[in-house]
Order: sequence, then C-alpha cells, then structure tokens
Amino acid sequence: MGLSGCSLSPFNRQPTPPAGLGAESRQKPALSGDGRLLATLVDRGGRTTVVLQERRTGRVLPLRQLRNRQPHSSPSLSWNGRYLALLVQQGSRRQAVIEDRATGQQHPLFLPAAQEPQQLSLAPDGQSIALELINGGSRRLQVFSLAGMLEPDRAPGLRESGGGPP
Repeated sequence: MGLSGCSLSPFNRQPTPPAGLGAESRQKPALSGDGRLLATLVDRGGRTTVVLQERRTGRVLPLRQLRNRQPHSSPSLSWNGRYLALLVQQGSRRQAVIEDRATGQQHPLFLPAAQEPQQLSLAPDGQSIALELINGGSRRLQVFSLAGMLEPDRAPGLRESGGGPP
C-alpha cells in the first residue's frame, strides 16, 4: 500500500501562511521547539528589537524586561517558548540574557570582562546555552550549563533519563 499523491520531498512543501506577522522586515527567525512561537528581529526607529509572536494568530507577546536594551540580536527559544535567550546592549557591551516568560524574571549570563558574546543558541530544554565569544580578537565557542538556574522546558511526555521502566 503506497501513499498516492503524497510527496515527502522538501521541495514540494508549501510554506505556512503568515497569520498576522505584519509587513515589517524581519531577520534571524527562531522557532520554539513546538513551532508555536516565533521570535524575530525588526527595525523599530533605528533600533533592532526582538518581537515574539504566536505563529498561528500573529499576536505579539510582551517582553517587558527587554525594553530600552536595544539593539537585540541572536534570539533563541526553548521548546515551549518559556525561555527566550538573546543578546542585549548593556552600556557599551553586549550581554547574553535569558527571559523566563513564566515568571517574568530575567537571567543575565555574566562573562569575564574580556569576553564579548556574538551569537548564542539555547538548548530546547533550556538546560544549556552555546555562546560564540570574542576574546582579544579571537573567536571561540563555549557551552554553559544552566541546570541550576532554569527549570527544564521539555516537550510534553518526555521523562527524565535514567529512570526505570515506565
């Protein structure tokens, strides 16, 4: 029995229509692991700002802790979108921060003074973050554990590893 009329080729897929995503020019898209939320960067009055939206409705979600810390860059979302990690401007330097949308708290990641973050990627479960750092002109990648700082944001139905039979 075959699947007539179906094609699994990625070239035949149709894009999901943008529901209310607006006509603004958007950059650096980041989807939550469940595909429900979309974070993008937009230019608002000459300042690069992150916008978080529900993908299906286009509704913009508030990010209170991030106001007046532009330019924003390198957004990354956890699985359910509880955590939004990004780079913000802190004085003359960039700083990596994670906003916990469930509690409203912002968690700054403090790095040694000589290290400047350029890009980041948050693990889907929110338990680690990879940073591209510049130190004295040289670039390197470093992964940091967030296990003691953030609660896991796992896909529904996932268990902790190491447990016995269900």
